[in-house]
Amino acid sequence: MGRLIRTTGEESDYPRAGKTYSLEELQGAVGGYIEIISLRDGRLMVLNEEGKLKALPPNPAATLLARRVIQAADWVVGDVVVCNNDEVS
Repeated sequence: MGRLIRTTGEESDYPRAGKTYSLEELQGAVGGYIEIISLRDGRLMVLNEEGKLKALPPNPAATLLARRVIQAADWVVGDVVVCNNDEVS
């Protein structure tokens, strides 16, 4: 089961309906088109592909988690889902 990390810092389990997350489930969590980045520990972070264009609020907790795989001056915005690789098809 993945974790939903909100811009407020609140984290909660993010259950899925089937064996893997559907595109609709992931788009619903992040509020639009998805972008997936691979984290150093093998998990995936799903975020809103247009988050910065839509001026979504920064997500400090997600930024810290992604720090090793994003540019030093970059940051994550919007709510994100962090899950295992095998949970996304």
